[in-house]
Amino acid sequence: MGIHRLNHAVLFVSDLARSVDFYTTVLGFRRVPMTPDGFAGAAFLQAPDSTNDHDLGLFEIGHEAGPSLAGRTTVGLYHLAWEVDTLAELERTAAALANAGALVGSSDHGTTKSLYGKDPDGLEFEIVWLVPADRLDDAARDNRKRIRPLDLAREQARYGAATRGGVGVSIPA
Repeated sequence: MGIHRLNHAVLFVSDLARSVDFYTTVLGFRRVPMTPDGFAGAAFLQAPDSTNDHDLGLFEIGHEAGPSLAGRTTVGLYHLAWEVDTLAELERTAAALANAGALVGSSDHGTTKSLYGKDPDGLEFEIVWLVPADRLDDAARDNRKRIRPLDLAREQARYGAATRGGVGVSIPA
């Protein structure tokens, strides 16, 4: 069997404390006590509902670090995407990101409903809810080729605010 999912990501950050505060306060990650002894420049975090050992590693490189130029003048990673279980959680996350000044966009991709944010270093990420397999229809599949504005109220009316996303897609049915 081949690769089946991303287990964790590691980011270089300019200010470890600021980044840990952002990911824990805004996105609900929790710090995992696994930083190697004698190494203060790293932190490992676990997503709120994850069973992974850790989902995110942060390595401090210092305040003098310049911004990432990936996608502008260099190759590199565009963004990471984390999945939420419900549209209600997506709405709660949108509010938390907006309150932190970190929400930079949202999109309806037909089969996925997405928020886009930037962390304190300007590194972009996506928070996504996936339409469950048994709710996928031709309209949702056809809209994968389009990027439309996200209307969370409309999507909650269509799918239900508490409907578990990703079932039969990223989560076994």
